[in-house]
Amino acid sequence: MVSRWLLRRCEECGAYTLNRERCPYCGGRVRVPHPPKFSPEDRYGEYRRRLKLMLRTSRQPAGTPP
Repeated sequence: MVSRWLLRRCEECGAYTLNRERCPYCGGRVRVPHPPKFSPEDRYGEYRRRLKLMLRTSRQPAGTPP
């Protein structure tokens, strides 16, 4: 299967590359820099917002508001 996106961005140094495995400059992991496709019928939006809230509250020190 051919990937739709050819361009990758290194998570470590921020360099762009066509390499799919590792950054040729620092050896860091690369990922697709493009945002996900927008859909007004966001089927998983509720779950994503719930997970984001759970992660945010788990990082808060005790006694501070979210």
